[in-house]
Amino acid sequence: QLQAGLAGHISRHTYIAYLTQAYHHVRHTVPLMQAAHARMTHNPMLLAALDEYIEEESGHEAWILSDIAAAGGDADDAAASAPHPATQAMVDHAFDAIRNGNPAAFFGMVYVLEGTSVALATAGAGAVQRSLGLPDNAFSYLTSHGSLDLDHMRFFADLMNRIDDPLDQQAIIRMARDMFRLFAAMFAAIPMENVDAAA
Repeated sequence: QLQAGLAGHISRHTYIAYLTQAYHHVRHTVPLMQAAHARMTHNPMLLAALDEYIEEESGHEAWILSDIAAAGGDADDAAASAPHPATQAMVDHAFDAIRNGNPAAFFGMVYVLEGTSVALATAGAGAVQRSLGLPDNAFSYLTSHGSLDLDHMRFFADLMNRIDDPLDQQAIIRMARDMFRLFAAMFAAIPMENVDAAA
C-alpha cells in the first residue's frame, strides 16, 4: 500500500479511504499528547516538547476532512464513520501505554507517524495528485506535513538524544516497534483496487 501510494498508483476511492483512517487517528493526537503531558510533570524537557507539539498539531483533523471534500468524498460521512478495527487498535494501544505504562512511550508513536508522513508527503502526495488529477486543496494535510514534519524530525532527533533515562528509552523503542506493526495493519486494511486486482 505504501509503495503504491508513493508511486501514485492508487484510486481516488483508496485515497479517500486513507484520509478517513488518517482522520480517525489524527483526531486523537492532541488528546494523546495531553494524556502524556498530565503524567510527565516530573520531566520539564518532555513537557516543553509536548507543549510545542500540541500547539502545532491542533486542528489537523479538520484539514483532513477538508481534503476529503476537495477529493470528492463526503467529509461528514467520514467523520461519522467508525474507524477500522486496525486504526482503533492503534489508538487504543497508544492510550493504554500512556495512561497505564510509561508516558514517554508517546514519542515512539511520534517517530513512526511523522517518519512515515514525511515519506508520504514529500513523494506520495505529488504522485497521487498527478495520477488522479485532483486539486491542490485535496492535499493540504499531506503537503503541509512534508516540510513541517522534516522540521519535527530534526527537533525529535535532538530531543531523543537528550533522553538518558533507560526506562524512558526502552518505553519509546517498544512503542515504536508496536506502532510500526499497528500502523502497517491500518494501511493493510485500506482497500486497494488496483493492487488487489493485480494480485
